[in-house]
Order: sequence, then structure tokens, then C-alpha cells
Amino acid sequence: MNKTNLILGAALLGAACLPALAQQKPDAAATAVAASAPGTGTVAAAVMISARVESIDKAQRQLTLKGPKGNVQTVTAGPEVRNFDQIKVGDMVVARYMEALTLTLKKDGKELVAKTEQADGARSAAGAKPAGIVGRQVEVTADVVAVDAKTQTLTLKGPKQTVELKVPDPKQFALVKVGDQIQATYTEALALSVEAAAPAKK
Repeated sequence: MNKTNLILGAALLGAACLPALAQQKPDAAATAVAASAPGTGTVAAAVMISARVESIDKAQRQLTLKGPKGNVQTVTAGPEVRNFDQIKVGDMVVARYMEALTLTLKKDGKELVAKTEQADGARSAAGAKPAGIVGRQVEVTADVVAVDAKTQTLTLKGPKQTVELKVPDPKQFALVKVGDQIQATYTEALALSVEAAAPAKK
């Protein structure tokens, strides 16, 4: 399984893969891992971005952030980011983003084609530095409605749309037939924290 499968699987789930801020290709840490076993595969990615607060709209709880490559993005700090009023222009916002997708083959699946979603979050203590974390998990069961051996592509029909999923591993592909089901579990988490601006040099 690879990054392409992560994108296609997320499309099946109706989920965006990376928030706009993460698309700024940070100068710091970005990691990805993948693992597979017969009938199952997982791919996960994590990225950390630092961006400077350029302006603040307190009424709308919006921050205009400048990324490491000069990209500017306006983001809304949700209720999970406590102590929003402490944020100042010049502060650094550190965003840590993680996503993972697991695809599991259900032979001769009889489960209902469906989608479920759950979300959770946490925030910093009152008076502490502004911070928060929000996460969600989406699970979709889709029917395998077509198998193309020539391109090693599966056609999956989910509860709302149909997508094609390329399976680059021949051994994995050989396990799947029309009438099976694929269960996709997509997890993402975004943590935001704010660091005070560095003191001006004298």
C-alpha cells in the first residue's frame, strides 16, 4: 500500500488528506510508514509545521499564518483551542498533523455498506498557553464490484460514491474477488500549540 492508496481511500471516505497548512511543505519533520499483511494494509503519515502569526481576527477567531516558505493561510481556531485571546502577532503556531488509513479485506462480505464517523478533542488548561487537539475517525465498508487484473485495480462502491483503488502488491490483489468487501478506517488528528514570539534583538 502506498500514498496513492491513502489518497484514494480517503476519497472513498469523503475525507481531505491534508489541511491547507500542511500543504506548505514544512522545513521540519515529515514521516511516513506503511505495513501490510495478507488481506490488510496500513499507511500513516505525520508532519510538523511551524508558522508565524501575521494577523488576528479575534471576533472570528481567525489567524493569518505565514509558513516556512512564505505561504500565507488563514485558519480558524476552533473551541478546542483554549486561551485564544493570549495569541499575539509574531507568535509561532506549531501544528502537528497525523493521518492513517487501514484497508481490510472482508471475504464474501455480508456487512451493510455504510459510513460511520466519530470525533474527539482536548484543550489546554485555563491560563496556560493556547493549545488544543482535535481528532476524528471515519470507517467505511464498501463492496468490491469489479476487479481489473490487467491494471490491478479494484472498483469499490461505498455508501455515497464509487472509486477505483490500485493494488500494487500482486499477492494482495490476488486475494480479492467481486463480492468481497473492503473496510477502510481513516484516522486523523491535528494538534495546535502557540509559542511566544522571540524577544527582539537589541
